[in-house]
Amino acid sequence: MITVHHLNNSRSQRILWLLEELGLEYQIKSYQRDPKTMLAPPELRAVHPLGKSPVISDGAETLAESGAIIEHLSDRYGAGRLAPAFGSPERVRYLYWLHFAEGSAQPPLLLKLLFDRIKHKAPLLVRPIARAIADKTLDTFILPNIGRNLDFMESELGRSDWFAGNAFTSADIQMSFPVEAARMRGGLDAKRPRLMAWLEKIHARPAYQRAVERGGKYDLLR
Repeated sequence: MITVHHLNNSRSQRILWLLEELGLEYQIKSYQRDPKTMLAPPELRAVHPLGKSPVISDGAETLAESGAIIEHLSDRYGAGRLAPAFGSPERVRYLYWLHFAEGSAQPPLLLKLLFDRIKHKAPLLVRPIARAIADKTLDTFILPNIGRNLDFMESELGRSDWFAGNAFTSADIQMSFPVEAARMRGGLDAKRPRLMAWLEKIHARPAYQRAVERGGKYDLLR
């Protein structure tokens, strides 16, 4: 039995979705973020030394990192579904987007979240200076990078219906988190209609909806 160590409002939601798409039996062990710090609880360190989510237990194996988990589950249990054939052009695109999600798309979105918090949470005496530094960094580095990433993703969806080709794959599952984060706080809107249509398609998938039901409230949907 696969166990998903599931942290609320986290990347582990993608793992639940993948398992629903694969039709696998699994159990969830839920963890809640600290309401003040929004950090994962220390109990997760008993599962994996870094104390982060997602983490799965699959038999005797414990595996962390979203991309590694998605690739492992898709290749072991997919039986040719959700992952293009080895050696195919689609496989190259599939691997690219599996790594792009966390390697290129997510870092500037995380930086935007952090610098937005600095602007509003800095101590009162230094808040004007903190805001000036944050605004400069956002305007000159973070927002331009987010914009370039979104433009690139928008153009790539002009090549095919899904990120890795004309078939839905686990790469689309991996890409869901940064695209949803961009919709929530990264400026993604109707000016990029292909990405918005892609979001509508993934949210309409029955497996996605079942994963949200099982995983609990998912604030990135707002």
